[in-house]
Order: sequence, then structure tokens, then C-alpha cells
Amino acid sequence: MIEKHFTLDRALGGVDADFSLNIEEFAQMVQAVRNTEKLLGMPSYDVSEQSRKFARSLFVVKDIQEGKLFTEENIRSIRAGDGLAPKQFKEIMGRRAAVKLTAGTPLRLNDVQR
Repeated sequence: MIEKHFTLDRALGGVDADFSLNIEEFAQMVQAVRNTEKLLGMPSYDVSEQSRKFARSLFVVKDIQEGKLFTEENIRSIRAGDGLAPKQFKEIMGRRAAVKLTAGTPLRLNDVQR
């Protein structure tokens, strides 16, 4: 957020005339802001393949037999990013394992019964 005082003519006086911008100065400030926006670019929240290994994902932390429920005790969000995204945690809870899973295995969608 930028707040800047503006005046058509400093000669008109006023308590903020000395630090107000005139038309040309205001235009220069606006252009400088636009240039800065271009330099900063747009933020990206995507996880690149290179940084994916540092992201969290869902892992099996206790052995799970086929047909058993996924619970907070046997699934955790940990590093590295080899399994399902942590945002799928609630969706997975209470569903059943499609196959036998051993501790330390990254959780995949095909490990979950449909």
C-alpha cells in the first residue's frame, strides 16, 4: 500500500505542500511502482520437481494390512515429497488399504481402496 499526498501547485500552500507530489512527480512515482511490480514478477506456489524432494507428503509410518483403515497412527505427513500431498490427509483417513503396506512407504493413490 502506498499513501502519497498530491498537489496541483505547491505555491497554494498548506501543511503538507512541502512533501506533496506534483503531477509530474506523481507520474514518475507511479511509473517506478509499475517497474518494480514487473521486476518482482508474480509469486508462484507451485513445487518444482527439484524442490519436491524437500516438500512434505503422506507416508506409511506403521505396517498396514490390506483392508485395514488408514488412521493418524499409521499415516503421517513427513519429508520427502514422494507420496500423496498432505492436503489429501483428511480424504484418506477412514479409508482402507488396497494392498499390504510397510512402514516407510510413500502413500500412493493406488494404495487406497476406491
